[in-house]
Amino acid sequence: MIMHRTRLFTIGFTKKNAQSFFSKLQMAGVTKLIDIRLNNVSQLAGFTKRDDLIYFLKEICDCAYSHMPTLAPTKDILDAYKRKEIGWDEYVRRFSSLIRERKIENEISSEELNNTCLLCSEPSPEHCHRRLVAEYFREVFVNIEIKHL
Repeated sequence: MIMHRTRLFTIGFTKKNAQSFFSKLQMAGVTKLIDIRLNNVSQLAGFTKRDDLIYFLKEICDCAYSHMPTLAPTKDILDAYKRKEIGWDEYVRRFSSLIRERKIENEISSEELNNTCLLCSEPSPEHCHRRLVAEYFREVFVNIEIKHL
């Protein structure tokens, strides 16, 4: 029996213009975008503000949209990191503990993750919770290939 790998993508919108952002999603074959930001209606989000993003995804990429704040850090964790009260390692520890407690794997199946992209704001995945979420899903579902756009 052939086992197909689930392709899970991640993307951040900061330092990308709309053309680059939507082109990356199209070229990757993304069919669903899961917004894992705590706040998805901020004016700072530009073209990725929730209602605009839903429209653009459908019109440009024929892509579905979902907001899953349970895949985001709590405001307390995020604020402590932004204010430099905790470093990256402590952020990872707290956030990893949080997603384990939340049992995020019960919210979505590995099949539903196929050709799905996790969205947040950070320009690259190195110091971003989207990478931690993707790696957690790979850990619990095993057969996941992660690609950062």
